[in-house]
Amino acid sequence: MEDELEDELIRIAGSLEGHLRKLARQGLTHVPSAAPAPGEVAPAVPAKAPAARSLGVIREELGDCRRCKLGAGRQNLVFGVGSPDADLVFVGEAPGAQEDATGEPFVGDAGQLLTKMIVAMGFGREEVYIANILKCRPPGNRNPEPDEIAACEPFLVQQLAALRPLVIVALGKFAAQFLTGKADAPISALRGKFHQYQGIQVMPTYHPAYLLRTPSQKRVVWADLQRVMKELERLGVVPPRTPAS
Repeated sequence: MEDELEDELIRIAGSLEGHLRKLARQGLTHVPSAAPAPGEVAPAVPAKAPAARSLGVIREELGDCRRCKLGAGRQNLVFGVGSPDADLVFVGEAPGAQEDATGEPFVGDAGQLLTKMIVAMGFGREEVYIANILKCRPPGNRNPEPDEIAACEPFLVQQLAALRPLVIVALGKFAAQFLTGKADAPISALRGKFHQYQGIQVMPTYHPAYLLRTPSQKRVVWADLQRVMKELERLGVVPPRTPAS
């Protein structure tokens, strides 16, 4: 019962933040705490606390990163791409060969599928934010190793703190385990329901690369994304385009 109450309070807080962010984008930077008495001025309350560090500052601090062994073998560091005001963020595992060559996440075959998924939800790539846990490509696209995740983790944490999205879609096992805090749980057990990361709704689902190998799971992922769309709608976010049915 206590866990359910805590989850509901977090959901209410997220809904309130979404409403305040919407008002802020419409030009309202303060909201009154109560109706003032005649002749009094209402005290102002910030609609949203400013992020401690901007994405640009975080990228600058990351620099020409050599904090783990992956730095020696990469072509380009892959930081992230998209809108700094995104309500919806996608977090994957690590760059692949094409991402390493271009410095942009999700541009290969899996990235093209992810783009189609985003468009089907009613958004464009430029209207969401896309990042990975690792900023450098592991050799041969192998799984991330614990020391590599430990080296990159602080920067993803700072990115998400700067973005403060309403919903995060965790793509694949490593992103799902990190963002839910359930290090031993399989993606099959995590996907399909919302979890919490720092008060932000997280929907784990299968990675687009897995869908390329297992097309039969596309229907399952689309069901997960539809849950995300409903949650965004509940929080007051309307996609710029009409989502696919």
